[in-house]
Amino acid sequence: MKKVLVAVLLLGVAALPSAALAQQSTINQSIAGTRLDISATGEVTRVPDLAIISAGVQSRSTTASGALQDAADRMQRVIAALKRAGVADRDIQTSNVSLNPEYRYPQNEAPQLVGYTASNSVSVRFRDIRNSGMILDALVAQGANQINGPNLTIDKPEEALDEARGKAVATGRARAELYARSLGLRVVRVVSVSESGGDFGPPRPIPPMAPMMARAQAADTKIEPGEQRLQVTLAMTFELQ
Repeated sequence: MKKVLVAVLLLGVAALPSAALAQQSTINQSIAGTRLDISATGEVTRVPDLAIISAGVQSRSTTASGALQDAADRMQRVIAALKRAGVADRDIQTSNVSLNPEYRYPQNEAPQLVGYTASNSVSVRFRDIRNSGMILDALVAQGANQINGPNLTIDKPEEALDEARGKAVATGRARAELYARSLGLRVVRVVSVSESGGDFGPPRPIPPMAPMMARAQAADTKIEPGEQRLQVTLAMTFELQ
């Protein structure tokens, strides 16, 4: 009976994923010298190359269908203007369609339904940030009366994050060497490294764009990309002797 139990246990260990075994061996490895735990951060900056802006229309009518239809017609013109400006279909996504009743509240009387308000908005990704202001002005001319944003970001951040990772490792090693020299020891090896995740710092602050009404058709909107900070923080463990 004992032989069978041992065989079952061995099969269970063999079935464990190799990653789990590797993690266990890393956790259980012993340190003969002095253990040093360090948190190191690597940081890089990049100019944002993607602006995400919400563009919408709002319509009012005495009927629900009338409000929805007018909002849909307005949005068709807005989307057509985006496509004429070179915005790809994949960069235009419907983000909200809503319909709300409007009431009048006479004194000492029951609320009276007076109409409906319909909203239709899309989330738009602009890949040419410096020209996106001109596109926004064109959208207002085509009926967009609600514009919010922009949210500036990096489209493909992995290369920048990898650079930040390299800087974090270098910072961690240099800091370990500093501690070792101060203690009259030397760095023997790196015991473990773990990443807490990449962090996108905020870009240069840009005031939010309030809903734009038809009178803004003559505006000359400018969007400046500024710089965005990307960070990676590592937890590193060294052995000193």
